[in-house]
Amino acid sequence: MTGLIAVDWGTSSFRLWLMRPDGTAIAEARGPEGMAHCLEAGFAPVLSRYLEQVSAPPDWPVLICGMAGARQGWAEAPYADLPAPVGAIAAAALRLPPEQAGKRDIRILPGLARRNPHRPDVMRGEETQLLGLALAGYNGLVCMPGTHCKWAVLEGGAVTDFKSFMTGELYHLLTQHSILRLSLPARDQHAPDDPDFLEGVDQALDDPGCLVEALFPIRAGALLGFGQGETSRARLSGLVIGSEIARMLPQIGAGDLTLLGQQGLGALYLSAMRRAKLDPQLADAELATRRGLLAAARKIWSL
Repeated sequence: MTGLIAVDWGTSSFRLWLMRPDGTAIAEARGPEGMAHCLEAGFAPVLSRYLEQVSAPPDWPVLICGMAGARQGWAEAPYADLPAPVGAIAAAALRLPPEQAGKRDIRILPGLARRNPHRPDVMRGEETQLLGLALAGYNGLVCMPGTHCKWAVLEGGAVTDFKSFMTGELYHLLTQHSILRLSLPARDQHAPDDPDFLEGVDQALDDPGCLVEALFPIRAGALLGFGQGETSRARLSGLVIGSEIARMLPQIGAGDLTLLGQQGLGALYLSAMRRAKLDPQLADAELATRRGLLAAARKIWSL
């Protein structure tokens, strides 16, 4: 086998790489055709179009991670259990039947499940990034900012535990559907060093249980002339991210902490972590995804 077609299929995005067995990416393509788009357009036509775009060799297999394997996706790839080294995740990959894959060998990696009835949790897509980090020698706690931020534990090359925070979705709901939206501008941008963002972070770090109480003053302050929309949005962002980090502080301790991704949302998390006197290692999310896909492919096809 001379190469691999690696795909990261998210809810709202699609990324594909043609990779040599040594991990070199010789071509790539990306676009907005995530799972949400494919629910109507179909998954196979989208993949076929991108394969044609990069002139993918017909005998190269395809390995997919992310939402293509969700229950609402192309085909459900059941969750693997913890602890999860690369071999266990690769072994649980789902192979699409010929009526879905045609003549090409297409497999979808599973997500991970924490099967604890008192604290159940799942992830899909992030496990591949975590494998990429584990194989690069990372250990300890990993923070993965996103709509549902994940905090995962890496030990000895395996994912051994994780938990999810709905911080990004909560922020979206508050800014789009709560009474607070009447006090916030449509523009959703603020810098990681914005004083109002940092003030919100500090309030949450000083009083981790303050979030529910601290929300309505954002609306009241706007009505009484104490704040403007831009400052209120930044403060709200600081409050929700700061509350998440405050919750995790007792678990971080003196161990290693890694932040996956430092652009956009990741930059806000990094600023908030430093406000909490944390100094995380920084890792590239896309590179981790590619490494994880390649590692799983080597187990599946002996590349």
